[in-house]
Amino acid sequence: MRVVITGATGFIGSAVVNSLARTRDAAADHLHLTAIGRSSGRAATTPCDDWHHADLADPDSLSRSCEGADVLLHLGGTLGPDPQTCHTVNVAGTAALMREARRARVGRIVHLSTAAVYGKGPHHGPDIGEVEPAPVSAASATRLQAERYALDAGATVLRPGLVLGRGDRWVIPALHELTARVPALWGGGRARLSAVVVERLAALVTALALRPGPTPAGVFHASHPQPVTVGQLLTALAGLGVLPPVTEPWPWDRCLTAFHATHGTRSERQFHLLAQDHWYRSDTIWKAAAQDPGPPPQQDLEPSAAWYRDLVTAG
Repeated sequence: MRVVITGATGFIGSAVVNSLARTRDAAADHLHLTAIGRSSGRAATTPCDDWHHADLADPDSLSRSCEGADVLLHLGGTLGPDPQTCHTVNVAGTAALMREARRARVGRIVHLSTAAVYGKGPHHGPDIGEVEPAPVSAASATRLQAERYALDAGATVLRPGLVLGRGDRWVIPALHELTARVPALWGGGRARLSAVVVERLAALVTALALRPGPTPAGVFHASHPQPVTVGQLLTALAGLGVLPPVTEPWPWDRCLTAFHATHGTRSERQFHLLAQDHWYRSDTIWKAAAQDPGPPPQQDLEPSAAWYRDLVTAG
């Protein structure tokens, strides 16, 4: 089986590649991994079998990139702020890649999107189709546009929420800054968040890629089925020595006052995202893939705790 992967050196993509490589090395059946990406020294660090030199920012370079593939895992893209770059990479790059997949008659496609397409919220556990996407950034808007090309090609589209674990340079660093600026349980810590540890998400993608039966087409939330409360997450991170403990519950108005009285790199919109309800029903895809999601995210962070401690200390 030949699996072609974009984003193989990224945060989520590298975890998926490592998961696939472990399956390949442990199985008697042949599994061939081809990464699509720019030519760089990082190609040698991936456990892929070969490297197809192409760039999502140059859609013409993707010609014949899916030749002979059984599975396409489109995990690449850009999260940058520039609208033109986001459109070129996320929309035009995805459109070109999906044209190649259809031309090559790839039988199975998994496309990575994000729950950020829903925008500001709050959101209280909707399923797919129960809340309209309302993206507020160029990255999330263009990733929503890209979904249409993937769906037209018959893909399984995944929308994870907060992705945690080794390699996460956004969620926990943001919590580190925000707990310093607002040292409390925001709104009592009761808000619920959809989150997933990156290795669990990688196992889900691997199961979808290699399962013997057909893969369900359509859009699916891909976080852990059990949302985590802000209080649970902050308490778990404090117990691992990643964040200082916060125990005093503050009402939301006091939290916003403290936020505006301090300076930092995180915006009020990002504070809302991490401190208020943003959770989405996510059990369907795990059942369809016959994949165990593992323990709740706040109980699954021990393996990445040392990495996080080093990250927040250095940052």
